[in-house]
Amino acid sequence: MRRSFHLFTTSVSVAQQKQFFGSKMKLLNNFKEWKFKEPPVYSELPIDDNPEYNAPVAVKNAVFSKVPTEPLQGNLHLVCASEDCLKNVLELEHTVAETKEFINFIAGKYLPEGGLTVSHRYGGYQFGFWADQLGDGRAHILGEYVNSKEESWQPQLKGSGETPYSRFGDGRAVLRSSIREMVASEACYFLGIPTTRAAALVVSDEHKVYRDKTYSGHARPERAAVLMRVAPCWYRLGSLEILDKRKEPHTMKTLVDHIIKHYYPHIESSDENKYVKWYSEVAVKNLDMVATWQGYGFTHGVLNTDNVSILGLTIDYGPFGFIDYYNQHYVPNTSDDMGRYAYYKQPDIILWNLEKFAAAMEPILSEDEKQKIAEFRSTLSEYSKKIILKTFLLKLGLQEIQDGDDSLVQDLLQIMQQTMADFTCTFRQLGEVEPKELVNQTVIEKKWSLLKVYESKQWSVWVSKYQDRLCKENVTEEDRRLRMSQVNPVYIPRNWMLQEAIADAENNDFQKVRFLLKIFEKPFETNEEAEKLGYSAQPPSWSYGLKLSCSS
Repeated sequence: MRRSFHLFTTSVSVAQQKQFFGSKMKLLNNFKEWKFKEPPVYSELPIDDNPEYNAPVAVKNAVFSKVPTEPLQGNLHLVCASEDCLKNVLELEHTVAETKEFINFIAGKYLPEGGLTVSHRYGGYQFGFWADQLGDGRAHILGEYVNSKEESWQPQLKGSGETPYSRFGDGRAVLRSSIREMVASEACYFLGIPTTRAAALVVSDEHKVYRDKTYSGHARPERAAVLMRVAPCWYRLGSLEILDKRKEPHTMKTLVDHIIKHYYPHIESSDENKYVKWYSEVAVKNLDMVATWQGYGFTHGVLNTDNVSILGLTIDYGPFGFIDYYNQHYVPNTSDDMGRYAYYKQPDIILWNLEKFAAAMEPILSEDEKQKIAEFRSTLSEYSKKIILKTFLLKLGLQEIQDGDDSLVQDLLQIMQQTMADFTCTFRQLGEVEPKELVNQTVIEKKWSLLKVYESKQWSVWVSKYQDRLCKENVTEEDRRLRMSQVNPVYIPRNWMLQEAIADAENNDFQKVRFLLKIFEKPFETNEEAEKLGYSAQPPSWSYGLKLSCSS
């Protein structure tokens, strides 16, 4: 079952979906019968129809460009598929993933009835500087699928060829980065982090592209792959920013009204404050999202405005990372020399991005609306701190915010940083030991991560404060353990685990990739096979400091 910090999620669990919709859901086992809704909802928006679709061009007065996919060539392999995404989103039997028709669909060779392939136009601030037109440089939205739960989803291929937004890139993705995004997307979903989904991944034996992943000046051939991602929509903060910079207020208003109508329908179109309310909800959704990141040690490696979703979903994973040993300055991206997107800075970066987003909206706002948004923005920093504090209290088995709680959390994190204790396993193991036994060396020696914090001179002082705080809230040991087991996972997608799976996959052995997808469907439960592989043990020494590049 999918779990999360319950304060921040309104999603229906997988088990509840089965209970509520199981009788209505009909899974298809013949992919030829699967169809898109026609026309797709995004066809309401301006679409550029330039026949020179694969040439870099400054697109104007459009939200999308109509672009055909450039199919993956050569002998194709299904690397993996998300059984849950296929079943509960696309309503397909998992066996469909192995069929030729489905593999061709993922490879960009086959478009089901009702499809309309487009690439999205957007801009963005990259590492704090305006980068002008960016857009889907190697991605194609294929159509709109509405399932029996009346959920609207837009499948998108990543690595499916050149578009007007390719910026002299080749429009392709490689296997290693595609595996990382596939596994991370699904892992984050089951952790309870708001995210886009990943349905399936295919790779070619012969289709090669050149990448310089270490920026050494020596590119080498790698196998091309295509990942199918799924989301209700793919709009970002940068979707409005490009329209602001290019002085296209009419197109911006059309886009914002469209987004409110279809994705924020509770906001009345006639409401004179609809844009203020919409901005407020986008802001809160993204701050709630980053609070879950903080709670699981997730760090987005490229948190530019073009990588921030209008729906508050984790999007465009790139060189992400989950913290191993706790280090608030953790940076997973080799390109982030200044540490702009370090773990501890991510909430403030979201606030910075939201400031730019408010500025981009100004052409469609009245002076009164601008003032109201400015007043609302002045409250966001405090809101962000509060929900992050609440997140960490939940990790400690606490539910109420009381005086001194910030110190309780920060003191623990400081001890963890000083002792290089594992972020995930320290919290998990805290929930497995009675508080009074946290200073008992005989007990602690059986918990490898707690043993690190135990060595700190401040540990016994912190344990005493923690015990007092539990008493103030009258938390029983049974409740504490249950609460902590539901928000502190056993497994997260650590870089070393992904690297091992990628190494095997390069030789067409996809067993580990598929196994990772399986265990991350239940990240809060111990898996016997995962334990044999050391997935909850101390990470291997070679993995410390492992970083990723943007070369993908």
